[in-house]
Amino acid sequence: MENDIGEELVIKAKNGDMPAFEEIYRLTSGFVFNVALRIARCHADAEDITQEVFVKMHRSLGQFGFQSSLKTWLYRITVNTAISRCRKNKGETNSITKYKNHLATEPADELFADPMRKKDNETIVADLLAKLDPDQRTCVVLREMEGLAYREIAEILNIPMNTVRSRLYRARETLLELAKQEAFL
Repeated sequence: MENDIGEELVIKAKNGDMPAFEEIYRLTSGFVFNVALRIARCHADAEDITQEVFVKMHRSLGQFGFQSSLKTWLYRITVNTAISRCRKNKGETNSITKYKNHLATEPADELFADPMRKKDNETIVADLLAKLDPDQRTCVVLREMEGLAYREIAEILNIPMNTVRSRLYRARETLLELAKQEAFL
């Protein structure tokens, strides 16, 4: 979602114009799914989160008062929904979902590759991020992957900017330690 959605389109959707809401969905669903996937780390959960975000958005769009941009508002809904899902699922293991997720993210020839072959950087980062708690992972995703400023992250998460800084600091320290333990550095 490069640019914010126009105010006119949002107003139409707020007034019950379904084609306007569908246009907002079309313009933002990929963005919402990517943020959800980076936080939840599970394709099936990201799909569920995306659906839930747009249900929540549809229900509360009438209350959207333009105090922030639609992008910031969507980030907040997505992040909060994803974190809630992660906390709910914490400790639960679903081997079928993990298996499907593994197959969906790796080409078939990779499944039979030499086990001594090093993981590519994206997989290493994903594995390390998965070991962070959801709050820290969310801050890292929003800052390093989405490129948001500390102030934007604080607004999206509804936390003080110093909390964002401390979560990022702790997350970076943890990632550095994990990378050393895994001999990636």
